[in-house]
Amino acid sequence: MLKGFKDFLMRGNVVDLAVAVVIGSAFTAIVTAFTNGLIKPLISTIGGTDAAKGLGYQIFENNQATFLDFGGVINAAINFVLVAAVIYFVIVLPVKKIQERRKRGQEPGPSEPTDVELLIEIRDLLRAQAQRDNGRD
Repeated sequence: MLKGFKDFLMRGNVVDLAVAVVIGSAFTAIVTAFTNGLIKPLISTIGGTDAAKGLGYQIFENNQATFLDFGGVINAAINFVLVAAVIYFVIVLPVKKIQERRKRGQEPGPSEPTDVELLIEIRDLLRAQAQRDNGRD
């Protein structure tokens, strides 16, 4: 049972999905707090037309909705790069190394189903199809 679970986890698409959903969303919260708390204030010190708003430009002085927030865009880009770098170096590279070892034969890969397992699956499918066909008559 554990061997089958390990084989399931080591399939490439399952690992990629787990990385994207679980690790990505959890780490994004940490990086967002870091960039909003430390990086964005540093960017805001550069200023623009109104230093209190941060790095940006006010198109129309009387309309707050026309403020172009360059600092927010730079902050989001830094956030993205940090999250992508951590996911790549902590998750993707180690999984890639494991997959390379498997290709070289140093570590066993996912097990193939045995002939008996395949025959049992075929039998069950034929039985289910026969039951469906009998139900139609």
